[in-house]
Amino acid sequence: MQRIRLRYTKRGRLRFTSHRDFQRAFERALRRAEVPMAYSAGFTPHPKVSYANAAPTGTGSEAEYLEIALTAAREPETLRALLDESLPTGLDIVDAVEARTSGLADRLTASVWELRLDGVDPADAERAVQAFTAAESVEVQRMTKNGVRTFDARSAVVRLETRPGTQLGTQLGTQLETQSETADRPTDRPCAILRLVVRHVTPAVRPDDVLSGLRAVADLAPPVPAAVTRLAQGLLDEETGAVTDPLAPDREAAEALTTA
Repeated sequence: MQRIRLRYTKRGRLRFTSHRDFQRAFERALRRAEVPMAYSAGFTPHPKVSYANAAPTGTGSEAEYLEIALTAAREPETLRALLDESLPTGLDIVDAVEARTSGLADRLTASVWELRLDGVDPADAERAVQAFTAAESVEVQRMTKNGVRTFDARSAVVRLETRPGTQLGTQLGTQLETQSETADRPTDRPCAILRLVVRHVTPAVRPDDVLSGLRAVADLAPPVPAAVTRLAQGLLDEETGAVTDPLAPDREAAEALTTA
């Protein structure tokens, strides 16, 4: 059995697809591309697809990951191209490697997010960011299936800063480059751009929790909903604050076998 790890995107209006919507679209793509999938045992077999830490509905992403199990070997790049052709534009398969190491999910310990705040003055955003980062804790509330939950949104934030509102996806402490500059940029209006590096903790701290924290500490309230895009996710380097490519160990293992 061969395992292939894929990185895919949610761009433009496709950011509003739910994780279940993507699952259905991806399973259709597997059938169209005639991928020799391995299936689970039992009364209702399902293709063996493992999803890792999907972004919330309504957020764009350049760094979603999944792993598939095959019954026959395929060349990763050829498989990537076939699947990408079988998915709608915006749900794009942008990277593929053969799984040669274990623990992909264990290497997804942090995310890099970009938040576009239309109608917010960059100076106001900078003051709010300074207040947030100076605080020891910032309590926010979120409605869950078990009711309202209060938790600290500050402790999981490794870095929060304002950025020039000119280009989406400038690299920040990460080995991954975003592939889209305009997908989640509906207008050219002046706006504030925030860049956020956050650890994956329990309970998860999401970009909207950080926005709630900015409202709590500095009364920063964007007049329209923020456009949120995940630029990268991977292993957090605690010394540098960098978020590294989680597929790099598989590439390195493949190169080592080739040169051995």
